[in-house]
Amino acid sequence: MSAPRIPRSHIIYTIAIIGFIYTLHLVIPMYSNSSFLLLFTDERTVGFIYMVGSALSILGFLFTPHMIRRVGNYAASLWLVCIQILILWVLITATNPTTIVIAFILQYAVVSLIGFTLDLFLEAYTDGIHVGKIRGLYTATLNSSWVIAPLLGTMLINGNYNYHNTYVAALAMLFPLLYLIYRNFPRFKDPEYDHSSPLQLIKHIASDSNWVRLFSVNTVLQTFYAWMVIYSPIYLNTIIGFTWEDIGIILVIMLIPFPLIQYPLGVLSDKIGERKIMSFGFIIMGISTILLALITIKSVAMWATLLFVTRIGAAAAEIMIETYFFKKVSIKDSSILGAFRITRPVSYFLAPLITGFGLIFMTHEYLFVLVGVLCLVAIYPTIKLKEVR
Repeated sequence: MSAPRIPRSHIIYTIAIIGFIYTLHLVIPMYSNSSFLLLFTDERTVGFIYMVGSALSILGFLFTPHMIRRVGNYAASLWLVCIQILILWVLITATNPTTIVIAFILQYAVVSLIGFTLDLFLEAYTDGIHVGKIRGLYTATLNSSWVIAPLLGTMLINGNYNYHNTYVAALAMLFPLLYLIYRNFPRFKDPEYDHSSPLQLIKHIASDSNWVRLFSVNTVLQTFYAWMVIYSPIYLNTIIGFTWEDIGIILVIMLIPFPLIQYPLGVLSDKIGERKIMSFGFIIMGISTILLALITIKSVAMWATLLFVTRIGAAAAEIMIETYFFKKVSIKDSSILGAFRITRPVSYFLAPLITGFGLIFMTHEYLFVLVGVLCLVAIYPTIKLKEVR
């Protein structure tokens, strides 16, 4: 079976807009989530909360393909958005810390699964010749919201720790998201998805060294993101002493490379392949992250510049990993796609471990060195990947 007969360019742009709104709702509160949780717990417990949310996400990615086979991707996406609306409402209105933590964990898992359904929509309309171009457009569009959202989030906080305002804004984004999915995909035809069990899937991935390498480098990239999302705002706010307004400016500048370079790099990868660009991305990430340990002064320009450089590397590595992966799979491979997306919640297990164990042996600033070295380690499996044409 095939997807409905809608002009391919139209539906791809529509999915990109849907992805933009989805990511905007995700990112507006993202950089203040950890600080919000610190209002009623400590830094180590924040890490544990993320780890529990990650565990739930992993279970979701393992079993959501089975749900999609039963009800279809269209119905699954609508139900997940509705569940997310309910959870965010609880997160906004609840006053009990236990209820807030439970809601936070649940929304963390559900939001990942919404992104999974959007991946399946896009894959249905992606041809094998223009994977890099289409994925570059989609990823750059999603990541452009990362430039806007942190500034919106810090403006909503308004220097007064009004973290609830960010969740209200995130909730508001879900209503146009729900409408666009409902309006554009009512006749979406699901393919015959694969029926691999979690154990069969693990064996399949482990038996292919190329899959193992790709999953490894993506885990490193996602761990870099997770650590930066959880701990860099806390570090900039509590250790360096920046205000949330300063942090908002830094984050906006830092994230500019994603919409700026990912689309042209995606187009380029269709011509020259992904491996070399991916390797250079990790080199830039590793070296620039290590250099962050040397900055101890309160300078918006200095922090913004060097963090900008780290994201040049991350943006290049990310779009090459995405393009490489989607050149290897089709929409029928929903279980493999689910497993690939598991690297994101897995990274939220690893990020707290880096901080927890790292602080036993070093001070906060040297955690940047640890994360930078991890990025450099990813270069080896990257250069061992087989090029896909």
